[in-house]
Amino acid sequence: MEIVISDDLVNYPEALQVMEGRVAAIRAGTAPETIWLLEHPPLYTAGTSAKPSDLLHPRFPVFETGRGGEYTYHGPGQRVGYVMLDLKKRQKIPDIKLYVWQLEEWIIRALRDLGIQGERREGRVGIWVAHDGTESKIAALGVRIRHWVTYHGISINVDSDLAHFQGIVPCGIREFGVTSCHERGVRISMNDLDEALMKHCGMVFGSDQGLKATA
Repeated sequence: MEIVISDDLVNYPEALQVMEGRVAAIRAGTAPETIWLLEHPPLYTAGTSAKPSDLLHPRFPVFETGRGGEYTYHGPGQRVGYVMLDLKKRQKIPDIKLYVWQLEEWIIRALRDLGIQGERREGRVGIWVAHDGTESKIAALGVRIRHWVTYHGISINVDSDLAHFQGIVPCGIREFGVTSCHERGVRISMNDLDEALMKHCGMVFGSDQGLKATA
């Protein structure tokens, strides 16, 4: 498996093109499985279940995408992880629910190392943080699978401008808000999060003797 870290902001159409090419190459056996860690410029994406009424104030570009889920926001200060794995090689019987659980577990373990208790909630997608008698989403998930090769993935709010989420109903959930590591008082860097994610990658998705990181 290869972990690629992009230091510069990556435009969304470029990211889609790269993912499409890598997924095809993984399936063909000509490229390694890849986790791509990056940030996007401010934008909204619409998953396959997105409702037009949940796009409230489209102040940033809006992209329709084939991932599952509804509307979400990406922007600077948010770590996006695009996960391209071959489930046929990693699971005895390919299981999408297990894969989603692994993505959640990956986020939870990484955040725990950094002093944040992220939790699952029944019936609500994403990872949640309880505080002040309520709870807010700190990480989102949205996946697509083609011929059992995964792509799209996760986003974790490190130091996101949370006001940018006001242009949508994030993931179609109106009752709860969003938060970030910095808002919760945990002043980590993007590198801190990357190191925690890389640490737990093999533990969650399966051992990788050939794990390497590139910038």
